[in-house]
Parts: sequence; structure tokens; C-alpha cells
Amino acid sequence: MNNAYSISASELYQLGRENIPAELQSSKNLIYSSPATLAFNSPGAQGFGVKRAGLAVPESVMLLVSPGCCGRNTAALGRDRKYADRFYYLLQDDNDIITGRHLNRIPEAVKEICDSREQRPSAVMLCITCVDALLGTDMERVCRRCSEAAQVPVVPCYMYALTREGRLPPMASVRRSVYSLLEKMPRKSNAVNIMGYFSPLCDDCELYSLLQQTGVKHIREISRMESFAEYKLMAEANFNLVLDSEARYAAQDLSDRLGIPYIELANLHNIDKIRNQYAALGRAIGCNFDDEKFYNAAAEQIRSFTERFKQVNFAVGEWLNADSFELALALLEMGLKVVEIYGTIGERNFVYLKKIAALSPDTRIYSNLSPSMLNYSAEKSNVQAVIGQDAMYYHPAKAGIKWNGERRQFGYQAVNDLLTQLTEVLK
Repeated sequence: MNNAYSISASELYQLGRENIPAELQSSKNLIYSSPATLAFNSPGAQGFGVKRAGLAVPESVMLLVSPGCCGRNTAALGRDRKYADRFYYLLQDDNDIITGRHLNRIPEAVKEICDSREQRPSAVMLCITCVDALLGTDMERVCRRCSEAAQVPVVPCYMYALTREGRLPPMASVRRSVYSLLEKMPRKSNAVNIMGYFSPLCDDCELYSLLQQTGVKHIREISRMESFAEYKLMAEANFNLVLDSEARYAAQDLSDRLGIPYIELANLHNIDKIRNQYAALGRAIGCNFDDEKFYNAAAEQIRSFTERFKQVNFAVGEWLNADSFELALALLEMGLKVVEIYGTIGERNFVYLKKIAALSPDTRIYSNLSPSMLNYSAEKSNVQAVIGQDAMYYHPAKAGIKWNGERRQFGYQAVNDLLTQLTEVLK
């Protein structure tokens, strides 16, 4: 194939969810995976991979048990002053992998780590790789032995790239791990946890103000907890707000263990849908949110931006803090043009395709999973501006924003920030 594979939105919608072409399905062909390649993004590498995520527990340390090849990117991460003294390594050689003899050394290593530190860690996060997945190691049992030896909690963090497409991918599993140390406490009606991300929402996100309208005094995010004592107070939440579907498994575990219910909110960029979602949240917790000023401010910014840039042809990538298809649809509903989308379509986001096909039937959809993307030609495209780091890779000479920072936007604030950043690069 001399050209990158693509299909129009109308053609894909007419095929139906049960007939998605093989080029768009990761299980049906060789995976090129450009976003992952660009990010060096194994489950433990750039961004909040398993290793950084596991250390979200305040005052904890991590022991990485792996062959040397899996530990190299951790060494680079360890240069960050925030993590420099929190990583330890137990390397596996060929004999370990063949015989499993390293399992007897792990409790000794954990005890040595705890005894060597001036201040005993709050917990040891035991990070393990595909090697132990293939060996069938019972890491829960290993962690219990480690905890008995060192007299500190020891929690497994599974850095299994093999499970990325499975029922419980690495980043969903590690979210459960970082909340697993919470113990039952009396719940308080004025306390709420925000779950989903490993960095806090932007300070000006309206979600904080809306929750405070209801009398909530304690809004906790794991990334803002500075001590283990603060972290443990997350167990007194009246309910959890889940902003990322990968945190659903962790929230369900807290519901089962501690009796804390959870409500899931989607990351949306259509302000009418954002307003409806806040209204639904208000009904669920028995209150009314006054979001009028936030809605009006976002609506005015949309009007101004669309009036100025309605003729610009946008492309939306996949490596960003949004669902490619939801964001593309929101831009189309604003009155903007989206001519290309680079993303993975599945059951979860196929729902957006019907409206995309109705508003912009000729929008081309490309798959970052397809090796044919090696043949993608920006010169043959009519894209003028891009959103997403992978889209910027395909169009290095075009105006664009990465939209994948660690500090997360949400709700009306996300829409405002998105359009502000686009205005800066387009003007």
C-alpha cells in the first residue's frame, strides 16, 4: 500500500460497529502504534506510566523487579528530583527468569530498602514486568511475604504491556493499587475525592466552585496529598467523582471495600453536554448547580473563535487529553471544520461517529495502529491546524497544540483553555 489507509466518516458509519475494518482494529493486524512509539510509551515510560503512577502514594518508594532492559527508562525518570531517591532496582538475570529464584530475594530486598532509609516509607510499591506475568508469579503472595519481612505495606504494580488490550490494562490496575492502602473511616458529607488523573485539575476549573456551592469543604485529589496522613483522609469521602474511565476499577474497589459510592463524569467539550452532565450530577447528589457564568463565558469564547477561524481545516489526533472523536464532534458542533481524525474507533466512541458523519461526511479517519501510516503524506492533505502530539508529528510545519499536558483541564475550563491555546498558534 503506497498511501496511508483512511476511510470517510460516512463510509465507516454505514459499515456499522460490527464491521469496523481490520486496519482500525489492533487485534487484526501488525501494530504500528505511532503515539506509543513517539512517547517511548511502554506502560512504565513517558508521562504517568505505571512507575510514576505507583509513586502517587505520598512517602512511598518503589522496587522495580525486572530484566535490565525494562529498568533503563526508570533510570532516566530517576533523574527527576521528585523521584530521585524513591526508585530501587532488583535486576533479573537469565537464571532468575528460568527458575524464578528471584522471588526469594524480593522480601530481602524490600526489608533492606526500608532499613536503609532515614525515614521508613509509608509503603513499598512492587513494580513487576511481563516476565513475571509469563512466569505466572503470585505477586499478592510475594507482597504479603515482603510486608511481613519489612513491617510496611507492600502493594503490587503490574507493568504488563501484554495486558494493555485486556480487561484490566496496566493503567487501570495501578489506579487500584494506589488507592488500595486506604482503610475504612467514618464518611463525611462535606468530603469528596476526584479520581482519574495523577496530576491535579487546573486551579481555575469550575468543578471546584460547583462542588463548593453544595457545601463540600474537602475536595481531595491524590496528586495534592503531601503526606501519607493526608492521603489516608481520602477514605472519609462521601462519594468519589471519577473523571477517567481507567479509574472505574479503583472506584469500584473502594465502593466494595469502604462503602464509598462513585459517580463517573465524561471528559466533554460540547458546552451543552457539559451543562447537562452537571445537571445530572446535581440530581444525583440532591442539589442544583449554578453554572450560568461558566456556560456563558465558554459560549462567548466559542462564538468569537468560530467567527474568526471557521474556514480553518483542523485535524484531531489521538495523543491528547481527550477522546479524538468526541473532541472532533464538539469542534464540528461549534461550526468549525475537521477534515482528518487520527484515532482508534471502538464500541466506546463509535457513538460519536453518527453525528460526525452527518455534519462532515467527508472527514477522513486514519488509524495510528496501521503500519500504512508510514506512508502518510502531509503534502497531500488540506489540513491547516492540528490538535494532539501525534497530529503535530504528521504535520510539523502546521500550526498546532499538543493538548496533552500533565495538568488536566475539565469541563467549561477545558473548552476555554483549548480555544485560547489554538488562538495563540493561529493568530
